[in-house]
Amino acid sequence: MTDQTASAPKPQQAPSQLRCIGCGAINDWATQNFRCTSCGDLLEIIYPGWKSADGIQANLSPVALRALWRQRKTSALPMDESGVWRFREILPASPDWQTIISLREGNTPLYELPGCARSAGIERLYGKHQGMNPTGSFKDTGMTVAASVARQQGFRWVACASTGNTSASMAAYAARGGMRSLVLIPEGQISWGKLSQALDYGALTCQLKTDFDGCVQVLNEVVQRTPIYLLNSVNPYRIEGQKTAALELLEQFDWQVPDHVIVPGGNLANSSALGKAFLEMKDLGLISTLPRISIIQAEGANPLVRTIRETAGKELVRVQAETMATAIRIGNPASWKKALRVLQAAGGTVEQVGEVEIALAKAEIGADGIGCEPASAVTLAGLKKLLKQGFVQPNQAVVVSLTGHLLKDPEFTLKFHRGDLFSGSTKEKEARSLSQQQRAPVVLEASADAVIGTVGKFST
Repeated sequence: MTDQTASAPKPQQAPSQLRCIGCGAINDWATQNFRCTSCGDLLEIIYPGWKSADGIQANLSPVALRALWRQRKTSALPMDESGVWRFREILPASPDWQTIISLREGNTPLYELPGCARSAGIERLYGKHQGMNPTGSFKDTGMTVAASVARQQGFRWVACASTGNTSASMAAYAARGGMRSLVLIPEGQISWGKLSQALDYGALTCQLKTDFDGCVQVLNEVVQRTPIYLLNSVNPYRIEGQKTAALELLEQFDWQVPDHVIVPGGNLANSSALGKAFLEMKDLGLISTLPRISIIQAEGANPLVRTIRETAGKELVRVQAETMATAIRIGNPASWKKALRVLQAAGGTVEQVGEVEIALAKAEIGADGIGCEPASAVTLAGLKKLLKQGFVQPNQAVVVSLTGHLLKDPEFTLKFHRGDLFSGSTKEKEARSLSQQQRAPVVLEASADAVIGTVGKFST
């Protein structure tokens, strides 16, 4: 511990409560599976102390908060260097901030995407790249909060079911906090890049002969029978950490609200978290309007799309998920009700995109010098459809959420550029349209003439 850390003042965090999203019951504690004991629905965190009879508390005034958060950007204190804990006034109170586990998460860049904007036919397009977090995905922003709570509550083991990114993040934060981690992953349905992270961070990794949803079922039984802390996104503390990306985004826009924010849809916690943040910022007076928040899913893993189109959001339509965008290969999303509420509050919509559309969008993002994993690219592919439908206008400012780093799934990228990503599949003929985006390595003799001649061919 540094002298700076030891002398730091305790953060002024808000007292919080757990509330059921279904029946509204208030709880001061959560069961092992983070479900309401009355109706079985998910829990969310609320902050009743934010407002008094006279309105917003003085220390939560918009002017004061903006100035404080900006000032912390120049601080060398570990909590202030975190892009999550820098916003601790709107996070659950910690009994001892020195037990917080942080890898300096958050503080991710907002990139302009000029090439993608031209391709889509829009004037202003930005990518909020959450793949620039410590373990390469947006999961880190939620994991720092939830893993810290596990440590503070005395748990020695934490666990998750994962399609890859959650396992990498949880294993890293568990290792950093001196805890053991258990990972349940679907056999053969996770990229090696993500699996290698969990292994390197010391997780006990179990590949189960089922899909992600089957892993979740097994994990729920495990945490009910053992003193292991659940760190999947049903844990509401995960949502609290993930919502800080929205505050960062607004800071980067100088507190001017973009017209649209477009998010990939897997287990639907990320869209729930960002929506919660925008609603809370509006309640606190930090912003006066909400951006539209829309969610894009892969056609083969589209439970939310089908839920809205087939049941008007009244009942979840579960699907047998299948997509090469493994991070969103989820057919029974836990946070669907939270995401649906965000769509309704923010006037957003849902859309689905095909595998070839995802591959093309990923290559176009890469051509802007900003790599991402396949699941992130559904946002650009979906934006193109929303523009054609007139839901998004060409003169509006749009932010796409890039949730994972390019190197999360290098196999996808290599297969794409070699031209064999869709070989032998029903999409092979359709995928021929991708040839102009493919950049396979060129095999040459070891001579300068051969290299110069090849450069000349590519210069014409």
